[in-house]
Amino acid sequence: MAIEIKVPNLPESVSSATVATWHLKAGDAVKREQNLVDLETDKVVLEVPSTADGVLTEIRVQPGATVVAGDVLAVMEEGAGAAAAPAAAKVEGAKPAAATAPATPAGGNEDQSPAVRKLLSELGLSASQISGTGKGGRLTVEDVKAHAAKPQAPASKAAAPAAAPAPRVAGAREEQRVPMTRIRQRIAERLLEAKNNTAMLTTFNEVDLKAVSELRARYKDQFEKSHGVKLGFMSFFVKAVIEALKKYPVLNASVDGQDIIYHGYYDIGVAVSSERGLVVPILRDADQHSMAEIEKAIGDFGARAKANKLTMEDLTGGTFSVTNGGVFGSMMSTPILNPPQSAILGMHGITERPMVVNGEIVIRPMMYLALSYDHRIIDGKEAVLGLRTIKECLEDPAKILLSL
Repeated sequence: MAIEIKVPNLPESVSSATVATWHLKAGDAVKREQNLVDLETDKVVLEVPSTADGVLTEIRVQPGATVVAGDVLAVMEEGAGAAAAPAAAKVEGAKPAAATAPATPAGGNEDQSPAVRKLLSELGLSASQISGTGKGGRLTVEDVKAHAAKPQAPASKAAAPAAAPAPRVAGAREEQRVPMTRIRQRIAERLLEAKNNTAMLTTFNEVDLKAVSELRARYKDQFEKSHGVKLGFMSFFVKAVIEALKKYPVLNASVDGQDIIYHGYYDIGVAVSSERGLVVPILRDADQHSMAEIEKAIGDFGARAKANKLTMEDLTGGTFSVTNGGVFGSMMSTPILNPPQSAILGMHGITERPMVVNGEIVIRPMMYLALSYDHRIIDGKEAVLGLRTIKECLEDPAKILLSL
């Protein structure tokens, strides 16, 4: 029996999606619940699973096409026996492939994820040249990089001579036009919204992380043994942020027309980098979480962001955000607001620097902090004092534990 594979109901506020990657091709056997295709929205990637065992007989919508809920993406034939049908027989006039011809697990370039396709194009490689270690034999970015790093064996003399690539003309200025992904378009819209619709200002300070570093070094092994997760810096920062928001509630507020909404809860957005761009999943009721729970939640966000498994619920809402450019080596930056939030904390790299402490020069692990805020509702006083509260909590972690 033929079954139509349709675009599922899209999340609220999402009207359409883009077909990103097909994981199978016409003629491939399909298992029930197997992911057939990824649909990219402006926030998340949706998987479209098979509803039965069978064979994929026809793909009607190619990658890059825009679809809406209910559109037919493909057709499959239900039943285990259908899986024996060769793909070539579905193409009129096509000759069946020889039984001994090995299949290429990685597929063609068009079968790969957007990030892999981009990297293949940049390196001038074909997916057929590389063995994939991803799901279903598909390539990962690491597969392509590992292949490119290997010394390539010279071509056999017996092989038929291949056409030499056209030599690059001296002084040529190459260009490549690549369409923005849906999430990149959305990021661009949000950044412009923040720039054009808020009175954004940034205040800076620096924090001595000696006490936090010593605390982590002293208890990291015991913490990991007890909780099954490593003790990082982010949980300290989230706790410090919550103390600042409690003291200065306007930092946790948002603007709605002519009104200011003061939120009586602390939903902290934690910026996470992924292949698709920067996403900000929300740690809800962060004040009610232990440091171990915060570390586990952040680790889970990172893993699901890399696997494109974040949901709309993960990314919706938030009253304040934290972003860490330090993981990439940033010394200082001005983070951009995440509307409708009115403030965001920027963390940066930790650098050992000489500091004057009690009249003596000592070496301390220092970090620059940046707090960007919407000056329409937050005055410089609240912003500066809020950032100072974060600094004080981190320089004396007992204040976090005792809520001082």
